Amino acid sequence: MKSAMLSVREIMLRPTTKDLAKAAGVSRATVDRVLNGREGVKKNTVDRVNLAIKELGFVRNIQAANLARSQRYRFVFALPRSGDLFLKEIVRHIDEASETFATDLVWCDVVHIDENDPHSISAFLGTLDPNETTGVAIMAPESPQVRDAIFRLQERGVAALPFIADQSAMEEHWVGTDHHAAGATAATLIGRFSHASEGSVLVVSESMRSRDSLERRIGFDAEMNKHFPGLRTLPSLETYGDEERAERIIHNSVNNNPDLIGAYVLSSEARVPLTILNDTMNSDHLIKISHERTPFTEAALRNGDLDGVIAQDPGHLVRSAVRKLKAITDRLVAKGSQERIRVEVLLRTNI
Repeated sequence: MKSAMLSVREIMLRPTTKDLAKAAGVSRATVDRVLNGREGVKKNTVDRVNLAIKELGFVRNIQAANLARSQRYRFVFALPRSGDLFLKEIVRHIDEASETFATDLVWCDVVHIDENDPHSISAFLGTLDPNETTGVAIMAPESPQVRDAIFRLQERGVAALPFIADQSAMEEHWVGTDHHAAGATAATLIGRFSHASEGSVLVVSESMRSRDSLERRIGFDAEMNKHFPGLRTLPSLETYGDEERAERIIHNSVNNNPDLIGAYVLSSEARVPLTILNDTMNSDHLIKISHERTPFTEAALRNGDLDGVIAQDPGHLVRSAVRKLKAITDRLVAKGSQERIRVEVLLRTNI
């Protein structure tokens, strides 16, 4: 009871905007303009207010301020058009986020983009009105067009961050796992589970233009070369989301490499590549590793068609994106420990 009373007392004694105004020698209206980033305040005045904030330990009540100025947050998730079960999980959690963050006056929308056309992505981002859109989480391969469109969006006052697919110029704000570590983990599982000293490993991706796939491949190769030098990792097969192409290139690779000991699907969708692989050959002897927890990968783990899944929690991804976009909008810093997306290893025994 004593600690609870102390907590209430501490809250009541927190400095207010009136205290800030007195310490900085300005009006409360000026303090309000500085806190809300409005123009028309001299730099030395802004510096005095910021110094007072630091000296007094002022913590702004964002929720109360938002209610006072009727602040609403509309966050758009720009997701690829092509996608399978993992994207459905992402969309489901985005719908849930609108309910979870309702008290913060947040609602979320989903817009599907052509991830293989950076010019159309750039054009879409250019249409977003700052008066209607507060922030955007973008899941798209890195390209100069997308990078520049994001910068222009930020200049117009719209918060933006890469979502799952990283952009090198925005590593501070992006949401996703350490892809190098994820790829290295997949290599460790294949190398140790196979117990083979020689053989080749099939690697399938939707597109190596995607930075997450590229970094997973780099991490995979580094681990393989260092710890399993007798295993030969084949060139990445790119399906581009086309099932006919996937069937053709996987079939050819299987026929040309009779010494296969493992298969690694490093894109987020494993259903099509693994189904084709199982239809092409008797793959029971292969060690098969994929990414992302979906109904398909769960079932494949349970029935032994898949040996391991490198996963990232889709609900955590979405909630982290919302919190980070809101923090950017409110000029705050999201808690790093809370927003770290961990690499999870799922096996038949722990799903």
